[in-house]
Amino acid sequence: MNRLRALLIWAILATILAVPLLAAAASPLLQWRQPIYIAAGFAGITAMALLLLQPLLAGGYLPGAEGLKGRRLHRWTGSLLVLAIILHVGGLWITSPPDVIDALLFRSPTPFSVWGVLAMWAVFAAAFLAAFRRSLALSPRLWRRLHTLLAMVIVAGSVVHALLIEGIMETYSKAALCALAVAATVKVIFDLKIWARRSRGES
Repeated sequence: MNRLRALLIWAILATILAVPLLAAAASPLLQWRQPIYIAAGFAGITAMALLLLQPLLAGGYLPGAEGLKGRRLHRWTGSLLVLAIILHVGGLWITSPPDVIDALLFRSPTPFSVWGVLAMWAVFAAAFLAAFRRSLALSPRLWRRLHTLLAMVIVAGSVVHALLIEGIMETYSKAALCALAVAATVKVIFDLKIWARRSRGES
């Protein structure tokens, strides 16, 4: 029964993550886009999907990915998130360098660009903290709180960025993915008691 339940949970999660990608693949807007631009767009959609997976792994909510294994998968998924964002921004750079430069300098006329850039830098900052955690000699409590603050910026910025864009992502599947990412992030923050004097898992 437990095995069947685990398979069912993973099947539901896989469906939730796949639907936005499949819906985007059916978008009529693809026929007017360059291949690199399309690849960049799908890298962005993949990044949004990973934002749902990240808190589920961090909280140990997925069967077979609890505890240490879940945290390891969380780190690997974080690396994939960084790669997806690099591919997303890099592809857009190749197709339209002036637009990317304007976005990075916060002078783009499109509001969604600001939120996307904020989320991007927050992802890079979170990855930096994770990679140099020992070198920075941060206490576990401080590290968790900094990482959580950055995660909140990442999710909030990415969700607003995605919702403001009228592109290849289908509206309802995009909204559902964003809502689930926010809900999962809020749940893990409360469950792990990040802001408590002694958060769960601290010695």
